[in-house]
Amino acid sequence: MTAAHVVSPDDEPRHTPDAEDLWNESYYCDFVQADGSLGGWLRLGLYPNRQVAWWTAWIVRPGHPGVCSVDYGAPVPPENGLVSESDSLGRVEIDLRRPLEEFRVAASARATTIERPEDVYAHGEASGRPTELDLDLTWATDGVPYHYVLTTRYEIPCLVTGTVTIDGETFAIGGQGQRDHSWGVRDWWAFGWCWCSLRLDDGTRVHLADIRIPGMPTFFGYIQTPGAVNPVTALSMTEDVADHGFPSAARIEIAAAPAHDLVIDVSTVAFGPVLLRNDDGRTSRFPRAMLRCRTADGRTGSGWIEWNQPDAASSPA
Repeated sequence: MTAAHVVSPDDEPRHTPDAEDLWNESYYCDFVQADGSLGGWLRLGLYPNRQVAWWTAWIVRPGHPGVCSVDYGAPVPPENGLVSESDSLGRVEIDLRRPLEEFRVAASARATTIERPEDVYAHGEASGRPTELDLDLTWATDGVPYHYVLTTRYEIPCLVTGTVTIDGETFAIGGQGQRDHSWGVRDWWAFGWCWCSLRLDDGTRVHLADIRIPGMPTFFGYIQTPGAVNPVTALSMTEDVADHGFPSAARIEIAAAPAHDLVIDVSTVAFGPVLLRNDDGRTSRFPRAMLRCRTADGRTGSGWIEWNQPDAASSPA
């Protein structure tokens, strides 16, 4: 791995914002239980210039209702802290236990049980049954942290352990996932993308992003095997879009130097979407899904995939 992709431990804590309205600092992570029976994604995004934090948590179980905890008006943690707490949210704490090695999220948050994930688009996340969600999860690094050249962002493949408690029922977690940290302007409504992170059964990690700016297609990512990190050199992504803009399947054709070519067929197994609204009226649909996958050479795996789908019709005139 070149020096350009090396992550500094000094970048784990919060950064000093610039003056841009949409400057954002994001701590973002996900996990999949080893047997695929449960998974989740969590994000604490700080907009200090707007004096709000965005908290999102989705816990999904294929064949069961999902549990969603969302608060886009949470308080920004004071100073350089990473604890957000309020009557409407509950309490969320991020603990940078060992920089680049161990990362913990502990939360006791108000949530909603969602029977049909697409309902969050029509009715908002609070339309289901009120639910109590408690999380105590640790992401332990299981590979090499990787910094992207095109943006102030890094991603880390991880093993994930801990507990998820839903209305008093506790699930012991032992599985895999990833976490990432980014800072800078984050405009969810400017362009679309598809992002994906997965782990194959032989331990190979694939992280990628297909940035869908009209006339300026861009991609980045890597294929990581034990002892080797290989930046992506070519990427083609297609998906089959079903009702509500939820893709039912996707195909990834990816190449990374040297001599790492993969064709991966993805099936989405459980969705945890959100509807993102900006102050100026713009909206973006954001279907995020736990996945199963199979490569052309027969390996299988699991992970998470997301699409950002800005609504052009909602953009200001």
